[in-house]
Amino acid sequence: MTAANAAPESGSDRRPIATLENASELQSKALDIIENTSVIVLGKEQVIRQALCSVLAGGHLLLEDLPGLGKTTLAHALAISLGLRFRRLQFTADMLPTDILGVSIFEPNTREFRFHPGPIFTEVLLADEINRAPPKVQSALLEAMEERQVTIEGKRYPLPEAFFVIATQNPSHQQGTYPLPESQLDRFALVIGMGYPDPAVERAMLLGQGGRAHLGQLKPVVDARQLMAMRQAVAKVHAGEAIIDYVQKLMQASRSNADYGTGLSPRAGLLLLSLARAWAYIDQRSHVLPDDIQAVFRGLVAHRLPSTGRESLATGAAERLLTTVKAP
Repeated sequence: MTAANAAPESGSDRRPIATLENASELQSKALDIIENTSVIVLGKEQVIRQALCSVLAGGHLLLEDLPGLGKTTLAHALAISLGLRFRRLQFTADMLPTDILGVSIFEPNTREFRFHPGPIFTEVLLADEINRAPPKVQSALLEAMEERQVTIEGKRYPLPEAFFVIATQNPSHQQGTYPLPESQLDRFALVIGMGYPDPAVERAMLLGQGGRAHLGQLKPVVDARQLMAMRQAVAKVHAGEAIIDYVQKLMQASRSNADYGTGLSPRAGLLLLSLARAWAYIDQRSHVLPDDIQAVFRGLVAHRLPSTGRESLATGAAERLLTTVKAP
């Protein structure tokens, strides 16, 4: 096989999932991952849980907040806890799509083009400050996020089975930002913010606890095969007819309300159910409750319901829908 036809090494890692623990032991590791990551990201257990929920549901995560609140540190610490390969890519205004995907370069010795894979060929890609790059660069992630593959010059290259994107973005009012298009926003399962630490946590940070400086001391809790087994178990968490009805009513209510420019898409409904299953799995349960739907609904809605002007906050949209639709 010539180099021109070879798939990138990181994209060929599709090993069978081994049964390494029984189901209950593996399920308990979800709480261990949260606890392990909390050693680095202090006082943000709920944020870490939401991030892990997105990963277990097979979705991508968008962290939106001011610079300096620990978005990058969270992504790195979570990747280490999951035992996955991690690449950080800083998005800038002068980037090109090839800076993400890779490029084919002519080799004089072999007189063939050889593909040099870009940083997207990893298991966890941190797209740092994604809205600093122009739309053409942002769109380079669309195929990878949806199909876990990339197409270069007509040839498809698979990405690792555990591949997912954690993107960060600065608030849109800051200078030098390009709004993400709706088609890309819809590919993120959740959008969450970090928020400022409370005084006790901030004092602990000032005294040298947690933070990026301690990442080297962090050990993996699971590996890629165990993570895929956990995802398979999440997909089997039971959601009864009443839960399915609840999800469908929330979707329909969003589409019939004139306060929103567009309603929630079918993809959003599927993600909502997957996220609720993941939330129940982290809670060590085998079935979904209405509380699980409500726990993840705000992060799912925040970036999916454009306002027509009468509804100014996406969090308000989520609260209104949860109030309008009666839980089973």
